[in-house]
Amino acid sequence: MNKKIAIIGGGNLGQAIASGLLAEGFTPSNLTITRQKVELLQAFEDKKVNVLTDNKQAVKQAEIVIVAVKPYQISNVLKEISSEFTKDKLLISAVSDFSIESILNELTEKPTVFRVMPNTASSVNESMTCIATNKASEQETETVKSIFNALGTTVVINEQLMAAATVLGACGIAYVLRFIRGMIQGGIEIGFDAKTATQIATQTVKGASELLLQKGNHPEAEIDKVTTPKGCTIAGLNEMEHQGFSSALIKGIKTSYSNISK
Repeated sequence: MNKKIAIIGGGNLGQAIASGLLAEGFTPSNLTITRQKVELLQAFEDKKVNVLTDNKQAVKQAEIVIVAVKPYQISNVLKEISSEFTKDKLLISAVSDFSIESILNELTEKPTVFRVMPNTASSVNESMTCIATNKASEQETETVKSIFNALGTTVVINEQLMAAATVLGACGIAYVLRFIRGMIQGGIEIGFDAKTATQIATQTVKGASELLLQKGNHPEAEIDKVTTPKGCTIAGLNEMEHQGFSSALIKGIKTSYSNISK
């Protein structure tokens, strides 16, 4: 892709998106990242990415604008850059809980707007990115998908599901990492050093994911393959369920959703 992209907000998510694009061979000179503390973007500047503090300048020279600021900042940022938007630009918001309608209300011109919810695994090109729009053309949608497909996998959803996508896809990274941490701690208790336990746990989680992705089976179908009568696997699984494992996870997801939906 030869289009010029500006990322407004060079925090963790903005940097993850930029890192993913660069890892896929995106031309650094066509990429701009903004942040007030530009010294924190030195690694990108060293790679010949344009680093600015001026959001308006970044938008003016871009064809695609990705807004990746904190939710409490987006209204002011949109008002700041509104004068630089034209209808031929694409605006992509990676800000949770701020609708397309709310975005358009902050802008004088009305560009095509997308909402996306990637996760921080975009920095290693393994993001699950959910995409929503209201009136984009098929070509525009394909353009946005091509950006985020470079960062992992994409799925187009209804905008009403974006809050749920935030919880399951973005917050979900933290849930999985907490699970892995628990596996590592358990591994240490049964005799492994931390480094070895980490290697075993992380590869096991990766392998389990690939089983589902490649075979398309329900998780229980793969679980059945490793649970034998009176075996250690079923004993461990049953003890986890007795302690509320699945229930705690489901309740955590629902609690996150309730919080983001307030």
